[in-house]
Amino acid sequence: MIRHFTLTVVFTIVAWGASFSCAAEPELVSVRKIWDAGKHNAFTDLIRWHDRFWCTFREADDHVGGNGALRVLTSTDGDVWESAALVTEQGIDLRDPKLSVTPDDRLMIVAGGSTYDGKTLLGRRPRVAFSVDGRTWTAPVKVLGEGEWLWRVTWHEGVCYGAAYDASKRSTPAAKEAAKLTTPAEPGPAEWKLKLYKSADGVKYDLITHLDVPGHPNETTLRFLPDGRMLAMVRREGGSKLGWLGTSLAPYTKWTWHETDMRIGGPNFIVLPSGKLWAVTRLYGDKRSTVVARMDEKSLRPVLEFPSAGDTSYAGIVDHDGLLWVSYYSTHEEKTSIYLAKVRLPKE
Repeated sequence: MIRHFTLTVVFTIVAWGASFSCAAEPELVSVRKIWDAGKHNAFTDLIRWHDRFWCTFREADDHVGGNGALRVLTSTDGDVWESAALVTEQGIDLRDPKLSVTPDDRLMIVAGGSTYDGKTLLGRRPRVAFSVDGRTWTAPVKVLGEGEWLWRVTWHEGVCYGAAYDASKRSTPAAKEAAKLTTPAEPGPAEWKLKLYKSADGVKYDLITHLDVPGHPNETTLRFLPDGRMLAMVRREGGSKLGWLGTSLAPYTKWTWHETDMRIGGPNFIVLPSGKLWAVTRLYGDKRSTVVARMDEKSLRPVLEFPSAGDTSYAGIVDHDGLLWVSYYSTHEEKTSIYLAKVRLPKE
């Protein structure tokens, strides 16, 4: 059980751009290291379930390669944490675990399952695992096809939705040229294929549509707006590398896309009961850091920086008790470790 860590409190608000000079900004109430027992602890997610916090992340020897395991922590108050489970698969590097709650009230983890020879990637396929108590988990089950990565799923009205990408596939020279586009006016075919899936049980998935996002689209978070539209936040590693935001009405086959002014990594966002949107993602620049960003359907603007640097981001976000609770990982204290931040949002 983890009980004692140095508590770092930062009250400085970091704002970007004159457009926010007069606006109230979120306040970083506290940040606490909650786990550093593994050699490399990274890629977090966070959820509130059965009156407890649950945090999951990958524990391994390094950022890439080896047999990564999925650690699950739990806490009643966010201050005292204990290990609830360690999910493993022999010979497989389990990566980027994401938590959700199924319609029948089970915890679900979706993660990548990669096979390596040293640090050379030989193959990968998504995995899912389930638990009725957060402590005992089913063995990871393969889903979708070889080469795909189902990065996160979101449940809505009894259906599970997720975007999967396959960076192993390359298309024609014309498609590669189209992927260099930096505006959403003529998206063209994507060099990396991004597909939207749905599932009734989290195991068997049906293709809804291909998402025409150029520039090597990959990590994607989907959420639902109060009016029922789906909102997608997409990381891109080609072209301008700027993040894209897209919206769609059911059945989610026709999309409207907007390129943001911000490059993103480990993208995540939350839709508050008021409909307000807040994102947490990696900020690129002279120094990489994890930031909270104001968000709407077309734009992202970073307004608060967490203590972070280097290898960092991949946040989980929970709205609870008047605060945003945010898990993330960082190397700013040398060892790659897991942190929990509490953020007080401005009154709108």
